Amino acid sequence: MPKVVYVSPDGERHVVDAVAGESAMATAVRHGVPGIVGECGGNASCATCHVYVRDDLLARLGEPGDLEEDLLDLAVTERRTGSRLSCQIELTEELDGLTVDIPPVQP
Repeated sequence: MPKVVYVSPDGERHVVDAVAGESAMATAVRHGVPGIVGECGGNASCATCHVYVRDDLLARLGEPGDLEEDLLDLAVTERRTGSRLSCQIELTEELDGLTVDIPPVQP
């Protein structure tokens, strides 16, 4: 069972157990992690689950697809290295310990 660490803008850490195959967004919503809205339910159409993936596991995620790239460009918060939509991150045992920073504002 992979663990995911969500870090709020104020530095508070939310460590949760995930289910392999579930998205990082669904895991956050299921555990009530503040700052991950997931307004579209994980359909990659709203960018309210924008996160900054830490460098240590970023390469394991691969590159974002065209739709995700477009949504990240429209996100309210600054896009930077590691910006991803958490609905597009499928959790696996290989991603155990994934740490993501939650932007200060979601759309």
